[in-house]
Amino acid sequence: MYHVKVHILIIPMLLCLIARCNSPSNPTFSMNPPDSNLIDRKPAVAGQFYPGTAVELQQSLSAFFSELKEPADAARTAAIISPHAGYVFSGSVAAAAYNQLDADKDFGTIFIIGCSHRYSFAGGSIYTQGNYITPLGTVKVDLEIARKLATSDKSLSFDPQYQLNEHSIEVQVPFLQYHLKKPFRIVPILLGTQDPETCRKIAQILKPYYSSGHLFVISTDFSHYPAYNDALKVDKELADAILTNSPKAFLAAEEGCLKKSVPELATGCCSWPAVLTLMYMTENDTTVEYRKIQYKNSGDSKYGEMDRVVGYNAISLVKRNNSIVNYELTSAEKKELLAIARNTIAGYLTDHEIPALSETEVSPILRQKAGAFVTLKKSGELRGCIGHFDADKALYMIVQEMAVATSTQDYRFSPATPDEMKNIAVEISVLTPMKKIHSVSDIQLGRDGIYIKKGGRGGTFLPQVATETGWSLEEFLGHCARDKAGIGWDGWKDKDAEIFTYQALVFHE
Repeated sequence: MYHVKVHILIIPMLLCLIARCNSPSNPTFSMNPPDSNLIDRKPAVAGQFYPGTAVELQQSLSAFFSELKEPADAARTAAIISPHAGYVFSGSVAAAAYNQLDADKDFGTIFIIGCSHRYSFAGGSIYTQGNYITPLGTVKVDLEIARKLATSDKSLSFDPQYQLNEHSIEVQVPFLQYHLKKPFRIVPILLGTQDPETCRKIAQILKPYYSSGHLFVISTDFSHYPAYNDALKVDKELADAILTNSPKAFLAAEEGCLKKSVPELATGCCSWPAVLTLMYMTENDTTVEYRKIQYKNSGDSKYGEMDRVVGYNAISLVKRNNSIVNYELTSAEKKELLAIARNTIAGYLTDHEIPALSETEVSPILRQKAGAFVTLKKSGELRGCIGHFDADKALYMIVQEMAVATSTQDYRFSPATPDEMKNIAVEISVLTPMKKIHSVSDIQLGRDGIYIKKGGRGGTFLPQVATETGWSLEEFLGHCARDKAGIGWDGWKDKDAEIFTYQALVFHE
């Protein structure tokens, strides 16, 4: 059994602020030694941060993973954020992060980004001299990519000495060895910078690899040394900032938490430059979303204390599933859009103006163009519904316009009042582009909305109408033709009538 020494596992993390230490002496390693003379990087913290023998390490990892269920969308994970403390403190959270990976997937090359706890230096250092060794065996470094990156820009170097005694990358490797079933290579990147612009430059260098589908592992703990309950608040604030996929919001959260005078708080996210580098790569990429997987802090361990803790978040970056609709919003994004709709209605009913919103105030995916309907319901009954099919404006702007139209311009109802809105629920339907069909057998009730057009007349039913009414396909088409398009019950059967289908992502307050 490896020795659990709190002073070994926790105290060194004071250096998570990447204190400005003297750089080591000039390295004696050559940039490209012959592959037959590789200098493998040997484990530096085995027996301290994690078990030092293969048997004990295997047993420890097995125990962590045995408590976890297989995630439904592991095949779509593009990156994970995992803690790097001693396994007795953060191992279960790290396992939760790695459990988001498809164990049977061939990841090829995996980029592991951590921050130096011992040295401050410009940019990042990549180990190009050999492979990484742990008690579970040797993991090959992708020397071709590593050496290419190390000479691509002055922001990245090849000084191996920075990595020799560093734990942040090393502690991640056994999780990959244990969980993944197919061979893989790594590119270990250790950052010594605290300059956001340098992180942005490194992100630009790495982004082609991110865009090519390589897996990225970000090694970081979160709050350092506040009391247990203070850590809960700080760690949630930093994790929520990551979920926005906004580097600006994340930096503001990291800086903001230090201004709140939380007792003993040294940092909100110790390896924030590594997280920031990933976020600069994913910024404005609306095809992915960050998800919180698990949280604990050292106070949850039997070896930890409650008055001085370190926080650990497991976070995954997942590619959105676009097989059904163009938009798959997170619960936070849905709440944001519903709040925009309600606040717009409140503002318009009071001031007769649509409240101005800057693009920087809304989540990136809400800036994409899409059609949408806004529906109002009072005591479960329809109180207004107006939408816009064309994807010619940003989604949040369409929702603002439709919210105003639904609350004040639906001819079937009188305009809503501020007091009445207290008893009205808002529902939003985000639409896919319409597709013309040639057979009504292509319509799937509950999945498809319909738009029937004949001459200058047209009408639509949202997908949820069929579910709410229990209508048959014939009734769905008939009611739409007669009641919405005004072309008669059988009007949809006419040769000059056109039928379109679309799908919707529907959510409500």
